[in-house]
Amino acid sequence: MEYEFRRNRLDGTVFANFTMEHEVFGRWFAEELGADVSRTQQIVASLSQLLSGSANHWRDIGTDLTIDADSEQVRIFVNAIDFDEEHDFEEGMGLYDAESEGYCGLEDFDKALKSWLVFIQE
Repeated sequence: MEYEFRRNRLDGTVFANFTMEHEVFGRWFAEELGADVSRTQQIVASLSQLLSGSANHWRDIGTDLTIDADSEQVRIFVNAIDFDEEHDFEEGMGLYDAESEGYCGLEDFDKALKSWLVFIQE
């Protein structure tokens, strides 16, 4: 999972761009966390409990996106979309949902989150 963090020098807005299949992570970082150092630190602490084995599951329901984590992986998804719903598409066609739902390993996500924390503190 590759990512890049940027800041608008005019107004201080922060952005996160993640590679394909992980675009929703960039949206979560920018929209749900933003430059909120305290909230980011709280999430780092929650994930460290998962990494250490002292917790089995953690979830945070945000304004538009929910993050769901266990001892192995992290899932981020849009609150308003039902992914279990059946859709009838022509053969070879389907929904592109990488901007609406994504998965990654817990350790990879923890690394990205800690990098985000350093970035927003600069």
